[in-house]
Amino acid sequence: MVQSTEQQHSTRNIWLTVLVCGLGYFVDIYDLILFSIVRPESLTAIGVSALDMQDASELILNAQMIGMLLGGAIFGALADKRGRLSVLLGSILMYSIMNIANAFVTSVEMYAVLRFFSGIGLAGELGVAITLVSEVMPKHKRGYGTTVVASLGILGAVGAYVVHALTDWRIAFIIGGVLGLALLVMRVRIRESGMFHRAEEANISRGNILMLFQKGRIGRYLANAAIGVPVWYVIGILVTFAPEFTRHGGGATDVSAGQAVMWAYVGLAAGDLLSGLISQWIKSRRKTIMLFLSLTAICVLWYLFTPGKSAALTYLQTGLLGFSVGYWAVFVTTAAEQFGTNIRATVATTIPNVARGALVPALLLFGLLRKEVDGVVDADSLVTSAVIVGGITLAIAALGVSVMKETYGKSLDYFEPA
Repeated sequence: MVQSTEQQHSTRNIWLTVLVCGLGYFVDIYDLILFSIVRPESLTAIGVSALDMQDASELILNAQMIGMLLGGAIFGALADKRGRLSVLLGSILMYSIMNIANAFVTSVEMYAVLRFFSGIGLAGELGVAITLVSEVMPKHKRGYGTTVVASLGILGAVGAYVVHALTDWRIAFIIGGVLGLALLVMRVRIRESGMFHRAEEANISRGNILMLFQKGRIGRYLANAAIGVPVWYVIGILVTFAPEFTRHGGGATDVSAGQAVMWAYVGLAAGDLLSGLISQWIKSRRKTIMLFLSLTAICVLWYLFTPGKSAALTYLQTGLLGFSVGYWAVFVTTAAEQFGTNIRATVATTIPNVARGALVPALLLFGLLRKEVDGVVDADSLVTSAVIVGGITLAIAALGVSVMKETYGKSLDYFEPA
């Protein structure tokens, strides 16, 4: 009876950890995607003209993504050195303060600087949460736990849209920061991973990012990072600029960037849930990812080559685009499963942010390939540039899947040699 009670207590603690990590990721996504939702309104409010809107948007998005790339390396290494929980608390505190500060921007430059520091803080959430959940769940069931975290978290974008619909953009930023600060209290109720404690007691090298550059690891690392690149191509280019794609294709002029993002994330949450379940049912991460990459290619072509779209059709397409890249949970879980406990958080935190950071060169290439006539973007070049960038990202991801190892059911209680 005592053992049964202990097992029930352990199971309850595990699922409490999953729930709290999922709520943490909810706030993370809320804050991460809020700029895309309030982009036109907030930039207009600080004096950006319609002609300068595209350039200002790309500058701020690039600053945020560069911050996340840097933050992933910082917080990932710290999570392996100091522990998963303390890093989660630190990242939440940082992005909460920065997002409250975002409510008071007065220029594009100030906006970009604050989104850069917000990005650093936001980078610590998902990878460390997935690492913690992966380490506390039974090995054949951990896919369910990470799926719950990712699916619940992705709904943060819907929360951001609803909050913004009820308030203005400045209040929406403040609410995001306050939600993050409230989570600091909840984090106190979950415990550190036993695997991390064993790594700590073993007195081995932990959180050493240089270990990733050793032979046999760097290829594995880059292959896993490549798999997530199409997700941010879809969200950062196709969905974020949905009003422009629809308008330049001869379609509706009343498409809301916020609604496009919301529907994409509704789709992404559904895709995360289904892809995670499929990977458990068929016992394969690789096959699941390839299935969703194929669906992504189909949805991208349909989205880009449908002329004269109504706003409703655009929202449907962005929702399906989001669903097609809803393998994010499987992607991050696979990254965590590929490496030992002493560098697992470093990997799981940096790989998603390398994938996000790939949006920077993608946006630059997208901008270089576009043509303008008298200050107006040529519609054909807009589609052509999106097709080229999309083709490159999907090809890179397919290559990554082809060389990655299957990790379903793999034991994670081991160390990487220095």
